[in-house]
Amino acid sequence: MATTLEPTIEHRQQTWPAALLASQTFWVLIAVIFACIFLSFATDSFATAKNLYNITRNVTFVAIIALGMTLVIITGGIDLSVGSVLCLCSMVLAVVMHAGYSIEVGIAASIGTALLIGAFNGVMIAYLGFPPFVITLGMLSIARSLAMVASNNTVVFQFGPDHDKLLALGGGAWFLGIANPVLYMIALALLTGFVLRWTKFGRYVFAIGGNEQAATLTGVPVRRIKVAVYMISALAAGIAGIIQTGWLGAVTTNIGAGMELQVIAAAVIGGANLAGGVGTASGALIGAALIEVIRNSLGLLGINAFWQGTFIGGATVLAVLFDRIRNFRQSE
Repeated sequence: MATTLEPTIEHRQQTWPAALLASQTFWVLIAVIFACIFLSFATDSFATAKNLYNITRNVTFVAIIALGMTLVIITGGIDLSVGSVLCLCSMVLAVVMHAGYSIEVGIAASIGTALLIGAFNGVMIAYLGFPPFVITLGMLSIARSLAMVASNNTVVFQFGPDHDKLLALGGGAWFLGIANPVLYMIALALLTGFVLRWTKFGRYVFAIGGNEQAATLTGVPVRRIKVAVYMISALAAGIAGIIQTGWLGAVTTNIGAGMELQVIAAAVIGGANLAGGVGTASGALIGAALIEVIRNSLGLLGINAFWQGTFIGGATVLAVLFDRIRNFRQSE
């Protein structure tokens, strides 16, 4: 039977709201809630205002990048360069502002760098046919190397005349005492969710991941959409880099190291399918929240922090296993 584009789109749009109990995102949310309840009783410090403030703030950097990564994964791709892109964009911002330019110029240079990297990745993948794994793995090394070159591998902690503005941007709490990064995360999640659910671009993204050949035959601009999602992924990393720079108050060439693994894990745990065609903005946030709760709980429970990778990796494997079982049952 010939596969057409419309059934693929309709199937993707009807699954998550129509079958809540079959949703991986829902069960991960339940896991986060139960973990928070358990930790509230098991420790004296988890449910404190200071710790909850730190958790919500810390989760934002992975979550923001996971939003962009989710779009890439929905199309059936992967972006291993996001941690290094965050580093390079942070360093570009820091170096430009340290040279005496305004925060607006620094942010523009940082965002421009992210978009340029995303466009390069997208063109190489969509138009020249390179595997996403290979191109983004190469960019992982290139971007971090360029960050070292830009800063001469030194720490940048002075940001020129707009130093205080940058620190307020990333480390302030302008609305109801909520950390600014959390507000940015919520706004970007709402925007991403709207785009995926209600726009033609979102329909195209799901169509490519569901059946790229059918999408091509029905007139979807597959190559341009692929370039766009890799640009969005890099842009998300750049935005996270700007925010994290303001929060930390300093930039080193180690920033973002290994972050790509946490981001991919957050997207997959939240319900994105590495085979393409499935993923939500809310899933990216919930997956990132579970990872941060795991990281936070290890210290509170007196567990060696070296176990963090085991717990996160185990959660990722369980998420993929859950998806496989669900697909197997649907196929029957």
